[in-house]
Amino acid sequence: MATFLYRLGRLAFRRRRLVVMLWVAVLAAIGIGAMSAPGTSSGALSVPGTQSQRAIDLLQKEFPQASADGATARVVFEAPSGQKLTSAANKAEVESLVAKLEKSPQVSGVSDPFSSGLVSKSGSIAYAQVSYKVAEADVSGAAHAVQTDVVAQGEKAGLKVSLGGNAVKDKAASKAAELIGVGVAAVVLVITFGSMIAAGLPLLTAILGVAAAVLSVTLATHFFDLASASTTLALMLGLAVAIDYALFIVSRYRNEIRDGHEPEEACGRAVGTAGSAVVFAGLTVIVALSGLSVIGIAMLTSMGLASAFAVAVAVVIALTLLPAMLGFAGMRIMKGRMLTRRMKALERGEGESTGVRWARFVTRNPVKVLAVSVVGLALVAIPTMSLKMALNDDSGKPPGSTQRIAYDTLSKGFGPGFNGPLTVVVDARDSDDPKAAAKSAYSMLSKLDDVAAVRPPSFNESGDVALIGAVPKSAATSEATKDLVGEIRGHGTALHQDTGADLMVTGLTAVNIDVSTKLSDALIPYLAIVVGLALVLLLLVFRSIVIPLKAALGFLLSVVSTLGVLVAVFQWGWLKDLFGVDQTGPIVSLLPIVLIGVVFGLAMDYEVFLVSRMREEYVHGAEPTQAVVQGFRHSGRVVTAAAVIMVSVFSGFLLDDEALIKSIGLGLATAVFFDAFVVRMTIVPAVMTLLGHRSWTLPKWLDQVLPNVDVEGEKLRHALEAEQTDPAPEPVLAGVAAGVHAGSDGHGAAHAFTGFHASGDPDTPAPAQQAAGKARGLSRFKQRLARGGEATAPADSAGSEAPARRKLLKNPMRRS
Repeated sequence: MATFLYRLGRLAFRRRRLVVMLWVAVLAAIGIGAMSAPGTSSGALSVPGTQSQRAIDLLQKEFPQASADGATARVVFEAPSGQKLTSAANKAEVESLVAKLEKSPQVSGVSDPFSSGLVSKSGSIAYAQVSYKVAEADVSGAAHAVQTDVVAQGEKAGLKVSLGGNAVKDKAASKAAELIGVGVAAVVLVITFGSMIAAGLPLLTAILGVAAAVLSVTLATHFFDLASASTTLALMLGLAVAIDYALFIVSRYRNEIRDGHEPEEACGRAVGTAGSAVVFAGLTVIVALSGLSVIGIAMLTSMGLASAFAVAVAVVIALTLLPAMLGFAGMRIMKGRMLTRRMKALERGEGESTGVRWARFVTRNPVKVLAVSVVGLALVAIPTMSLKMALNDDSGKPPGSTQRIAYDTLSKGFGPGFNGPLTVVVDARDSDDPKAAAKSAYSMLSKLDDVAAVRPPSFNESGDVALIGAVPKSAATSEATKDLVGEIRGHGTALHQDTGADLMVTGLTAVNIDVSTKLSDALIPYLAIVVGLALVLLLLVFRSIVIPLKAALGFLLSVVSTLGVLVAVFQWGWLKDLFGVDQTGPIVSLLPIVLIGVVFGLAMDYEVFLVSRMREEYVHGAEPTQAVVQGFRHSGRVVTAAAVIMVSVFSGFLLDDEALIKSIGLGLATAVFFDAFVVRMTIVPAVMTLLGHRSWTLPKWLDQVLPNVDVEGEKLRHALEAEQTDPAPEPVLAGVAAGVHAGSDGHGAAHAFTGFHASGDPDTPAPAQQAAGKARGLSRFKQRLARGGEATAPADSAGSEAPARRKLLKNPMRRS
């Protein structure tokens, strides 16, 4: 793996113009194809095999005029204060608006409030139910325009008119979250590198990668039906991981240059080592996201696969386009004009970074640190035991939105259950007396305590399938309504025994309940599949049993702690004013399982980035505790920057007015914070310090079975060391005028980057530097050999290569 990526990095560096042109051509081709794509759909939730879905399928066959799977809207009318809708003037206005809705494009039917009994007892509130022939995503602009006109006309006449239901177009989502995320990422990258060029490359490649991924997802809608949420999640995750992967490789590239390697060699080594970690980090994210397809919900499948594709694109971009961009940047990437005095000292190898000091603190007090961290996360996780889940409805819309006003007005006039009516289907095709079966079902529903109203049965043309409407007393997302659906379905067994008819409950409320149940039941199998596959990947990466298990247990701890925070804020109402949550309720059913998929992938990113460098140091001869500290020395700053970027990107969604988006933003930001800073940077080093050499042990039989993927680049290091037997001249890397100062970690660091040719070409070494560079490189290499080959070999010449060198590049595994 490392040797292949080494060659790939050098190839992309040398052929940078060709690589960039190929990517531009690919982007152009995808963009042209995406322009004619139909676009994503609404991604309406449906679970084949559930009772609610079977009932919808039956209604489509027996009641095609009802448009069982079509979009619906509720138009709510409220009379001016002190008046009633039943007055002549107000009634005439409402009937005029209903008539206008009946003429709307794509409408299959509109229920008149006065003839259908949809007027409140007070007479001040009424509503019309509008059914469309098409699904939510296919409601046309003309139909939405009629809705807007009805609201405007009603308000002009003095009525309060509001719209609810899935046929109502949501307010355009704000792009503030993405803009804030990119802005914070730019600031963090500049602080991390102290260079505009070094900070700009990760952002540039990330934006290009996200563009390629999103356009590809749009292009795929030519062939597949993808949910609109697929693009959103792909955009959010693609941007976050692409910045992280580029950040990791650019940081390693700069370290290799400080070690004295010329840019092309430094790029090859960076891609060969850090690139290997990126590949396996990306694979864990892809596995976690692709695992969403096992749940059996089409919306989640499309979200998971689209996001996994975006991550795959981010990996390919980091391994190909980024090295090409590094070729254009050359030595200019080392110009740190924005470095602070402390950062300049660290660049010279003087002093210790905050990450190193933290690692030393943890390794000196592993038991105390581990106990405090685990107990703290366990306390935060306590509210998880009260977790309740339900799918969101209009009650979660932003206050002041037309959907929220319609929901609150209906609740005030009719009770909260009118926002979530149930559709009861009596399938009496196998019954001797269909009418008697429907009458028995109607009688049973009328006697239930939590039923506020029951609409008499209506039959299909054959007279053997009946439709009964039931309105709960409780809100659609309440536990009482969930229990009511279960109770009705329980009575269906007795009805079948008595009459031979089957009873099924459907409607949006019942569908949501079935989907929530399906998601709850899928949590454990999904965790088992995702964690199991990821453990295999981590076993290959680290060749250790302890580290994958520790990584998985740490992830579970961070997830339950995050769920505890979500329950405390959105369900219990703690700090709800701080986060702008105006009303509490169950956690959205989709959130826990999406949170698990996304956060598991990101958590393994940090695990691979941090621990792979520790393993590299350990394989090169460092003691376990020393390897932990050295891992923080090289990767702590990068992982911290990546986590801060992630937290900032996700926290931006807290600015959204909708409760669902707020919960997603808070959940992902909290999970990344807990996992990166508490689990990976605190619990992990503490556990590895306590276990010592046992952290890296692997049974001999398993060691022989597992393929060696060489993530830490050990084979590559030996191949490059073999090259040092070549006596050909080895000019020093371009632009280094001063001697190399050995840092505290044993790696060389260049004092300054000057001495360019008058031509201004940063890739051409100054002649006066070549002799000194050779001596400096050979001296450093001898010192490393004396230490047992801990560090990388000195830079070689890219301009004149001996035959042995050329053979090695053709086959890096060949030893001279």
